[in-house]
Amino acid sequence: MIATEEFKAEIYSKYQHKVLSYLNGKVNNLTLAEDLCADVFLKIYEKLDTFDEKKASISTWIFTITRNLLTDYFRTRKVYDEIPEELSDSSSIEESLCNEEMLETLAAALERLEERERDIIIFHYYSGMTLTAIAERMGISYAYVKVLHNKALSNMKKLF
Repeated sequence: MIATEEFKAEIYSKYQHKVLSYLNGKVNNLTLAEDLCADVFLKIYEKLDTFDEKKASISTWIFTITRNLLTDYFRTRKVYDEIPEELSDSSSIEESLCNEEMLETLAAALERLEERERDIIIFHYYSGMTLTAIAERMGISYAYVKVLHNKALSNMKKLF
């Protein structure tokens, strides 16, 4: 695929708001979301010649890049030291978070969770949102958020 400037501008105008909204919903910080959005479109422009419309639609490809960049961002940041102590009812996970090796294990475990479970963990423990607020943001019931939260914690414990 030949990536003309006109085509790049068209992609940007069509998907920029969607990508930014998605990122802002995940990091809950507009400035950071804007920076990540810029990184996403740089990566899209760099890789545009590798896009194969036979494998996926352009929107699927763009959101795969977005999700991967966001995962890399959370994995490589060292702010896991700031995760609240009430991460879990289990003190073994809290104690494990104290050393660098466990932080890497945490990042790897987060990646292995289903997307909704990972979102709930990030929203609750990283962004400090209540389960009620998470339910509203995700458009699902509070009871289902509790179920997903408990399932995510259980899966995290197994991965540790």
